[in-house]
Amino acid sequence: MLSLLRRNLIDLPISFSINYYWSYGFVLSMFMCIQIITGVVLSFLYVSDSTVSFSVVISFSNDSFFTWCLRYFHIIGVNVLFILIFIHMGRSLYYSSYSKISVWNVGFILYLLVMGEAFTGYILPWHQMSYWAATVLTSIVDSLPIVGSVIYKYVVGGFSITGDTLMRVLSVHVCLGFIIIMLMVVHLFYLHNGGSSNPLYNFNSLSDIVYFHSYFTIKDLLLFVCILTGVLSWLLLTPDLLVDIESYLEADQLNTPVSIKPEWYFLAFYAMLRCIGSKIGGLVLVLCFLIFLWIPSSNLSSVYSLTRQSVFWLIVSLYISLTYLGTCHPEYPYLLICQVFSVLLVLMILLFKLL
Repeated sequence: MLSLLRRNLIDLPISFSINYYWSYGFVLSMFMCIQIITGVVLSFLYVSDSTVSFSVVISFSNDSFFTWCLRYFHIIGVNVLFILIFIHMGRSLYYSSYSKISVWNVGFILYLLVMGEAFTGYILPWHQMSYWAATVLTSIVDSLPIVGSVIYKYVVGGFSITGDTLMRVLSVHVCLGFIIIMLMVVHLFYLHNGGSSNPLYNFNSLSDIVYFHSYFTIKDLLLFVCILTGVLSWLLLTPDLLVDIESYLEADQLNTPVSIKPEWYFLAFYAMLRCIGSKIGGLVLVLCFLIFLWIPSSNLSSVYSLTRQSVFWLIVSLYISLTYLGTCHPEYPYLLICQVFSVLLVLMILLFKLL
């Protein structure tokens, strides 16, 4: 066991040319472990009962500075986690990491699981926005032809979002965290087995190879400490910066919020879902984007070609624009712009994989 750890963490041969963009994988792993630890501690205090869960969350946040820090660090941590994921995936797309099929497949599954983990965690406090976001997004499952109603009943535990849903969501949220940790180890194994996607890295040559420790352990730890310092500053200065005001109101089935929207990291998908009049149409659009994003391919052009870089940054711009449009009220002209940008995003990601 010690020799395995030594080969993968200390004596691992690695190219000296990799920059800080390759350190985000380590920082992601560290933040995911912190999220698991804080989540486990918070689960000791949580009660999965729709009548008291909101008051329990508010009370343990107000009763102790330690539990307040834990809860808000967990909230801020998931936001930072998705920022790191987007940077990590953006770098992977830019340098065609999807040509490393095993690493890419496991990484893409991890991305889907982290989204599921974040969505289930968002429901747990049972506040106004989480309840209605869960109601809107799970209704898409109910709209599936033939099997939709059956799957919906198994997902929510009845005919609508109730206390039974909350118990199922808690179980899924806890289990997914440990599944993600296991898949991270598999992801690391495939990465070290197949090598990096760095264009300057030659796996068969030893001319530019150094050991991972201490050259890159220091580099990774420095980036982690810098980001952690930023997170702690965020926690102590503006802890509710990205918390919606509806999150401080208990879920009310008879009172719909003026604007129902998920967290910012789901806004692009939310904009794509609601820009199509049919729920199935929006779901198909999102699935097309995810499938084209996942499909491994072998690029014909260089990662530094002007055409390829232009398409990549157009994809980034469209995704950011859809994230903003997801916050806008679903009316003209926002819906029309969402439709155009959504179709363009799907076409651009397909074109990027073919270049």
